Amino acid sequence: MKTTKRENKSGTVRYLHLAHNEWDPAKGRAVPKVLFTFGREDQLDRDAVKRLVASLSKLLEPGDALASTAASDLEFTASVPFGGTFVLDHLWHRLKIDQIVGRVGQRGRCRRRDMTATERVLFALVANRALAPSSKLAAAEWITHDAHIDGLPEVDEQPCYRAMDWLHEVTGEVEKHVFDEVAHLLNLEVDLLFFDTTSTYFELEEPDEPVARDDKGRRLDNESDDEGAQAVGFRVHGKSKDSRDDLPQIVIGMAVTRDGIPVRCWCWPGNASDQTLIRQVKDDMRDWTLSKIVWVADRGFSSEANRRYLRSGEHAYIIGEKLRSGSPQIKAALSRQGRYQDIADNMRVKEVRISDTERFVICHNPEAAERDQHMRTQLATQLEELIADTDKLSDFKRGELRGKIADKPGLNRYLRTTPAGKLRVDQAKIKAEENLDGKYLLRCSDPHLSAEDIALGYKQLLEVERGWRDMKQVIDLRPVYHRPEERIRAHVTLCWLALLLIRIAETTTNVTWPSIRRELQRVHLGTFTGPTGTFQQVTALAKPQRDLLTALQIPAPKQILDLQPGPR
Repeated sequence: MKTTKRENKSGTVRYLHLAHNEWDPAKGRAVPKVLFTFGREDQLDRDAVKRLVASLSKLLEPGDALASTAASDLEFTASVPFGGTFVLDHLWHRLKIDQIVGRVGQRGRCRRRDMTATERVLFALVANRALAPSSKLAAAEWITHDAHIDGLPEVDEQPCYRAMDWLHEVTGEVEKHVFDEVAHLLNLEVDLLFFDTTSTYFELEEPDEPVARDDKGRRLDNESDDEGAQAVGFRVHGKSKDSRDDLPQIVIGMAVTRDGIPVRCWCWPGNASDQTLIRQVKDDMRDWTLSKIVWVADRGFSSEANRRYLRSGEHAYIIGEKLRSGSPQIKAALSRQGRYQDIADNMRVKEVRISDTERFVICHNPEAAERDQHMRTQLATQLEELIADTDKLSDFKRGELRGKIADKPGLNRYLRTTPAGKLRVDQAKIKAEENLDGKYLLRCSDPHLSAEDIALGYKQLLEVERGWRDMKQVIDLRPVYHRPEERIRAHVTLCWLALLLIRIAETTTNVTWPSIRRELQRVHLGTFTGPTGTFQQVTALAKPQRDLLTALQIPAPKQILDLQPGPR
């Protein structure tokens, strides 16, 4: 390239030329010969230059073309996934969580804290749960070397722990403000609120030492603070929903909307009973100034005390009932005659009124009824084979077989023992079970909901189950690499925030998070170093990535993200 200058009234004007040096025998030196003039430098058509270079490159071999178009003094030094953190950071700011952290951070606290740094660390930990879940030590390594977090080029584990300790102190305030922003952003109608619990276990040899706690499972600093304080550890043995009763655990509760948006999370000691937890949940949600709520819960929360508590005030409930509980109301509801109403291809409902304050809806799924009948036939056949010719056995051998069958609930349900100690298939029990095939029973206190709305509302309880499944399999709730109770609770809050961002992305795009994550993580940020400095460049977006950003209403990232001039 050859540059010439010309002076005019407006100053110095530079012109660009494509030149070639030729030897001039008369002058005895090389003389530049202009092959093409590009015009003024300040008016250069750079797109036209790119097209020219691309056209000339077609005349070369692919390897030579790449070498000729790449800057020989430019070094490609690093590359990290970029798309996932870029999208999550936009959603984080859209929910104004950065502002919420800043507002909550200094209020009423004497020690000043750099809330900008704390907010960036918290976002990085949430992004780690959504993209590459790991321990906090490994997360610090991931943030520093394997991800691009805007405003946080590097971090070690200690700031992560301090940010978690702060988050534990203000969890309630953060949850409330985040919900307000989510409700405004998504125009949430919180008319149905679904609640369920799960457990997560810890591979410990011994449970935690008992400490004084209030009736909500929170640790008391002074046992005299509450007359009803009970001494119990946090990670203790209880009824595990992961089939690990042999290990200490904690109980986690979550409330979600009908769209699957997680509203709030709770943590309790591992031996907490489902029958009492939903009352605390209702009390905690009372201060959120929500309109009338219909609570939806499964059979584990169906005690009379819970039902009475949930329908206090303006609230109502839809709760599953145990068909085999044997209560007079359940028997009366199941024995009442009436016509079923078809509401879906695999669902029909029948409403039964046996109370002035509560309504019962019997739901029947024909496909599930066929499955139940098939499974019962298999179990009955297997049981008949097990007890065949047992009349010839001694009483001791029959008792031994009876004990083995008792360990198998499916078989034991249809086993009958005669007064003489003989083993028989209980045909009366099989007949009674036939009347329950494909059915489940719902109890509702709202007088205005139709039977169809009650049934469909209860089916949406699967959104909580989906939340637990994603919490455990996508976000990796466990293993939990923390020992202090405060850190464990903060870890659960981080998982809740990650699930919140994931659900917003899913509901906006109608694409599952694993697919979104896989596509976004293909967008990388490359770092290039040359004599004049260092710059970072984002890879070009493919159509699926552009479609995701368009659906999320997120602008495409700048191609050149950072430019650091080198020393002169």
